[in-house]
Amino acid sequence: MAYERTARMTGWRHYLHRHPELSCYEAGTAAYVAAQLDALGIQYWVNIGGHGIVAQLARGAGRSIGLRADMDALPIAESTGAAHASCHAGVMHACGHDGHAASLLGAAEILRDDPDWRGTINLIFQPAEEGYGGAEAMLADGLLARFPMSWIFGYHNWPGLPLGTVALHDGAVMAAAANFTVTLHGRAGHAAMPHLTADPVQGLAHLVIAFNTIVARNADPLQAGVISTCTLAAGEARNQIPHAASAAGTMRALSDSMMSLMQTRMTELSRHIAAAHDLTADLKIDSTLAATVNDPAAVALAEAAARQAGLTVRRDMAPSMAAEDFGRFLRDIPGAYAWLGNGPSAALHSPAYDYNDALLPLAATYLAATAKAALA
Repeated sequence: MAYERTARMTGWRHYLHRHPELSCYEAGTAAYVAAQLDALGIQYWVNIGGHGIVAQLARGAGRSIGLRADMDALPIAESTGAAHASCHAGVMHACGHDGHAASLLGAAEILRDDPDWRGTINLIFQPAEEGYGGAEAMLADGLLARFPMSWIFGYHNWPGLPLGTVALHDGAVMAAAANFTVTLHGRAGHAAMPHLTADPVQGLAHLVIAFNTIVARNADPLQAGVISTCTLAAGEARNQIPHAASAAGTMRALSDSMMSLMQTRMTELSRHIAAAHDLTADLKIDSTLAATVNDPAAVALAEAAARQAGLTVRRDMAPSMAAEDFGRFLRDIPGAYAWLGNGPSAALHSPAYDYNDALLPLAATYLAATAKAALA
């Protein structure tokens, strides 16, 4: 039975990997997940917060808890050369959401066939995790009113961590994140006559350097934060000072206070450096993706469940400055987010990355064991 389930999970994952869909466009992915839930005989609801699905296993009175997996892919051209490689040009499952969804389906099958629990298990298949607010959309669409739950659990595969090892953190696991775009507006003119212009390129150069001083000189050195300017755009001709110059990037922090500090100082620096160069500034910061912060009691429960299931647990890993939409759920529901070792692997978001099929049964076991422990 376990061998057959693993084969099914592998087939599910390979299908999803071959047919990736970008955030907010997961209609085919959701339809495939729904078809597998039909085959498993598990009740579900669709179109929650977009293409989200919630399936439910209920048996008698008891607690209600949630297990979550994400479903969306990334705009990356795959280079794995695998037989199950993406058939959609420029789109691939470079973060393992195919494996997350397949292992949650596997956990659903395990729990369906296990008589040793009572309560309600909500299986949440989330769309639009990759920076498009899928968790917020599901919550806004009444997720908790329709499917009340007292705990929520999820995981992310983690390249380089030994296969199936469960890494758990008390408190912060992954960072809050926001993207920014800043545009400086000046006065265009001939490059040979800069005194007749207001040069936004010079102002932007100073501003990018200043952004890099915020964490270094305004923040507590023991608090984690990072600002990275990743794109620059200005001008069309080599002999013209342009009328505008812009930069865009991302900021990450493990606490709301650090995120607030960075955003406040970026706003102040943009305004004052622009003024010093006879420019005006337009800074836009998108809505912040919540930090993923575990509840210690949920972590203790997940650790005990993992050890009882025979999985290796680590508690010594530092948080990551990567971001994860699961943090939005944790603002409203206590829970725990784990990293599960993908073994030797290309990095997440790499065109050479692939979820390790050998992780599927271990991840399904972890999710099922944690659900049972939470219900008990």
